[in-house]
Amino acid sequence: MSGKKNILITGGAGFIGSNLCEHFLSEGQRVVCLDNFSTGHRHNLTAFADNPDFTLIEGDIRNLDDCRKSVLGMDFVLHQAALGSVPRSINDPITSNDVNVSGFLNLLVAARDAGVKRFIYAASSSTYGDSESLPKVEEVIGKPLSPYAITKYVNELYADVFGRTYGMETIGLRYFNVFGRKQDPNGAYAAVIPKFVMQLMRHESPVINGDGNFSRDFTYIDNVIQMNQLAIETDNAEAVNTVYNTAVGERNTLNDLVKYLKVFLSEYDAKVAAIPVIHGPNRTGDIPHSLASVDKAKRLLGYAPTHSFRDGLKEAVKWYCEHLK
Repeated sequence: MSGKKNILITGGAGFIGSNLCEHFLSEGQRVVCLDNFSTGHRHNLTAFADNPDFTLIEGDIRNLDDCRKSVLGMDFVLHQAALGSVPRSINDPITSNDVNVSGFLNLLVAARDAGVKRFIYAASSSTYGDSESLPKVEEVIGKPLSPYAITKYVNELYADVFGRTYGMETIGLRYFNVFGRKQDPNGAYAAVIPKFVMQLMRHESPVINGDGNFSRDFTYIDNVIQMNQLAIETDNAEAVNTVYNTAVGERNTLNDLVKYLKVFLSEYDAKVAAIPVIHGPNRTGDIPHSLASVDKAKRLLGYAPTHSFRDGLKEAVKWYCEHLK
């Protein structure tokens, strides 16, 4: 990136946000992190907390004043703050809506009023809902299957309206099952990959929802970082005020996932190979299959994924084995 940019990363203490903070600081950019630490962790920020180009603002996107304070002087917003997890939204739809919709709108308004150059936000593959077409292309979606999916679709609608009405530049990145270093294996709503890694490392049987043939386009964190950087850098007028699948473009089942995890973890602990798998009931709100087309991102942004699922998984396992001892 040419020239020093001022970048606000909301949810910067979370899994994706802290990786983005680390990346853009390493590129010599100025980074402001806004986080209320409801799901993020301070230890995700320790490596660069003393960097003079890094500023932490403890605040909540549900508070408009916090949003206004955080966008002052910013060139770009990378909005990652959200309450993730389909099950969490089913258990508590009101809080998910407050954070993911009201908080999103607060930040949009603050960014508009501050004259931020471009607003880039984490959208979600859950937006495809009950659409059965594969691969998923950005312009064909179905009905949402969870409160979480509704909130992420509403984000896209608001971004589109703000682009049309106020002339804002927005880009939505529909993340597909992102995984990698710093992803939290703990808690009731932990993502499947770190959760399974931790269970296998403890010699516990992972529980697969259903028969294990549900499939996902698991996407390594470095591919997500690349998409955020491209979204900042593009000067292609056709590339803004739209949404992009942020994925690899390959599909693997949950059974595939456990098989690969056993192979990679067995390099560190041979006992992992013999751990049996437990199958439980399907999870409410789950989409059976997910596979992204990344043609639009390649064509308009120049996206070129650097990590396949297996390559990323091997790197993630190495990180967990080094950090979860």
